[in-house]
Amino acid sequence: MSDPTIDLSGGSGAAAAGGSVRTGAPPARASADVDDDRSLGELVSSLLDDTRTLVQQEIQLAKVEIKDEVRKASKGGGLVGAGAFAGSMAILLISFAAAWGLAAVMPDGLAFLIVGLIWGIAAAVLAMQGKKKLQAVHGPEQTKATLQEDVQWAKNQRS
Repeated sequence: MSDPTIDLSGGSGAAAAGGSVRTGAPPARASADVDDDRSLGELVSSLLDDTRTLVQQEIQLAKVEIKDEVRKASKGGGLVGAGAFAGSMAILLISFAAAWGLAAVMPDGLAFLIVGLIWGIAAAVLAMQGKKKLQAVHGPEQTKATLQEDVQWAKNQRS
């Protein structure tokens, strides 16, 4: 899944997989050509509506981004868990191999040792892959960027 899609129209669809994400533009109601005949009350009301819409959009974007990051983290956690299981199997089989190797003085123990070493290699590979996946989790980067753009937009509206 690449980027989430956010419905900015205020409709019922919240987020779906696969499309594009809002780039941090101000709410759809805001426009450059403001009617100069509006009263102070109308301007304040418009500002409050735009702010409410902006906050709702930012919250929606953060939810989508965090959900995606949690999905990545859960995959990494699954690989770490698989590595832990493989590690326990390695310990179990190596222990059996050592015990049977000492008891029988060769063939059975050697076979169990080979199987145990294979499990040890699998455990190491899975643990490293899981660690790499967990390091790829960064948080809601796009939400941070759009919040900074929104702050800049708000500053520009004041001047």
